Amino acid sequence: MESLLHSIAHSIALAIQAVAIAFVTAGSALALIKAARMLIAGKRTKGEFQMIWLNHARWLVAALTFLLAADIVETSFSPTWNELGGLAAVAMIRTFLSYFLDREMEYAESPVPRSATGGQG
Repeated sequence: MESLLHSIAHSIALAIQAVAIAFVTAGSALALIKAARMLIAGKRTKGEFQMIWLNHARWLVAALTFLLAADIVETSFSPTWNELGGLAAVAMIRTFLSYFLDREMEYAESPVPRSATGGQG
């Protein structure tokens, strides 16, 4: 019974990893297409490139979230130290990326640039 559950968990983890790969592929393709269109059209504003970057980062955070889920499923049966280390690394990378992405999104969406406030507020 345990080997059956382990086999099912492994199959589920592979499916979740496939979703993560699809997110990375889709997000990267969209970013590349949008950047190429912008360069071809001659529009090179910092704000537009920043929005492309932020959207791409959102796709990557989503992919990392799926990878974390896959690692949790994969390590559900007698995990090794290597597996736990990989799980911890993905969790840390996802947490840091998500934190800095949230800060960058707040900055990009703020109506008044920080330098214009004179350090107040």
